[in-house]
Amino acid sequence: MSTAIHWFRRDLRLTDNPALTAALAHHDEVILVYILSSWSTQHHWSGSPRQEFLCGCLTALAADLASKGGRLIIRQGPPEDALVQLLIETNATAIYTNRSPDPFGHALEIRLAKIVSDRHAQFLTYQDAAIHERDAVLTGEHTPFRVFTPYSKAWLKLDKPPTTPTSTRFSPSTHLPSLPLPSLATWGLTRQTPPITPGEAAARQRVEHFLDGPIFQYAATRNQPIGGFNSRLSQDLRHGTISPRELYQKCADLASRFPLHSPSIATFINELIWREFYFQVLWHHPDILDHELQPHYRQLPWHSHWRPESQPAGPAFDRWANGQTGFPIVDAGMRELLATGSMHNRLRMITAMFLTKDLHIWWMHGESWFMRHLVDGEIASNNGGWQWSSSTGTDAAPYFRIQNPWSQTKRFDPSGTYIKKWVPELRDLPPHLFQEPPAPGLPLAKNYPLPMVNHQQARDLTLAMFRR
Repeated sequence: MSTAIHWFRRDLRLTDNPALTAALAHHDEVILVYILSSWSTQHHWSGSPRQEFLCGCLTALAADLASKGGRLIIRQGPPEDALVQLLIETNATAIYTNRSPDPFGHALEIRLAKIVSDRHAQFLTYQDAAIHERDAVLTGEHTPFRVFTPYSKAWLKLDKPPTTPTSTRFSPSTHLPSLPLPSLATWGLTRQTPPITPGEAAARQRVEHFLDGPIFQYAATRNQPIGGFNSRLSQDLRHGTISPRELYQKCADLASRFPLHSPSIATFINELIWREFYFQVLWHHPDILDHELQPHYRQLPWHSHWRPESQPAGPAFDRWANGQTGFPIVDAGMRELLATGSMHNRLRMITAMFLTKDLHIWWMHGESWFMRHLVDGEIASNNGGWQWSSSTGTDAAPYFRIQNPWSQTKRFDPSGTYIKKWVPELRDLPPHLFQEPPAPGLPLAKNYPLPMVNHQQARDLTLAMFRR
């Protein structure tokens, strides 16, 4: 009897799972495994919100498999050790997995291919996290794009890969030992935010809700931090509880049936393309996780210009991180992040640009803070967004484009509804007070701090820093 292993990673679903489909098609028995990371207490790239969502997704996946006769095996430790041990226990002839889009996962795949080959087994990887990955979208000179717009045009012209059949029947693998399903205690963590409903079924409900009407208003309202129509699917794409191919296909079908709404649907598809653009940038420039993409900006004199895991950024960073800057729109965004593990995309830009261009703190500290507090925590998109905001990355905002928190409030939260939701100290104030700095020495409210910087002066310092 032919036995193989399917290694779940960022594909926690049974629908349109290429590696899982291939394993089931070619082998009599498929061992289904997820390998838990072994860090504890804290991690530079992850935190409680993301790990709690992961735990829920694994619980849902285990239940889905059990309903179809299967069993999810849980192991922990370095994947090289855990998978080799599983090869020994099962006499499997192949390991199937879907490829990772980040350099850490890719380096692991290279190591595993060698180790598995030495044991006379196959290590087979499949495209899944992106509709078009790595070298599929290139310029006419066969080089990676560095600007989004031409990339998106080339992306749209390519034929899209089809979805694969849903897996329905599995073998239970009852003879294999397994750890219990994980909880936050597995990593020494405690809950920080209310959990988002995890798992494939919940992801599909979110997709259907979004495509049942909100997507038609997406283009018009997506920049509204409250009351707008957003998909809320980023954590599902990150953990693979929904397939990007299926999501794109559903959007394309919807646009063909409702041509009057196709511009708004295209605006949402554009966000899927941004996600894959940042995947490609990280794939071809993995060193952007260590420094600025643009070499001429690598010596900028940021405050706190040291790596986040080696030293705290200081009290100014702490005020930003905890929503105590005295800039209402910035504080609202940071408090939303702490309370929910999520933040509206417009607010991600406003808060990131404030940290880098008003406080002049190195973007890597903000990048790490977001990764530790976001439920989605997509490395490539997070890095791309931070380098865009700090004007150091590909397709970046020009350094002289510096968002003014007061005018951003007037444009995107004119009624102050978003601010009042997350900054209760300001609930009784008229919203026009959030649209310009208060008089010197006079806080907006008794228990609310004064603005920690003068935005115009900070802007002038930023311009001088970049010009040098």
